[in-house]
Amino acid sequence: MNPISRILVGPLAVAFLGLAIAGAAHAQGDYSAAQSLKHLHDALHLTPAQQTAWAVFAAANAPDPQEQAREEAAQKMIPTLRAPQRVDLTIAAARADLASLRKRGQALKTFYAQLTPKQQRTFDRETLAPQEPQQ
Repeated sequence: MNPISRILVGPLAVAFLGLAIAGAAHAQGDYSAAQSLKHLHDALHLTPAQQTAWAVFAAANAPDPQEQAREEAAQKMIPTLRAPQRVDLTIAAARADLASLRKRGQALKTFYAQLTPKQQRTFDRETLAPQEPQQ
């Protein structure tokens, strides 16, 4: 795949999910999304009353097999398409990624509103992606 296709077809939802979920992983460790969610859950010290909101949040951020299949199919199609078709496919993928991001973002906002101020600070800290040192 050429560099432009890689840039255009990159899954936006995964990138932003990385900011919200995978950022919970420690910089020195290689955690899966499930491990990151568990780490975040443990760090938040949720009350029993918050567990339902957590379950909804976690479900919204679980990998979607249909979404993954769509992304894989699009990646396989790219080499067979002409430039105008690649652009159309890329736009369609970006729209789908944006819809997914909006769904996950709403779930995050709803869950975040259930947290205490201390838990919100923990969530903010734990989900911040590791910062690259400035040179």
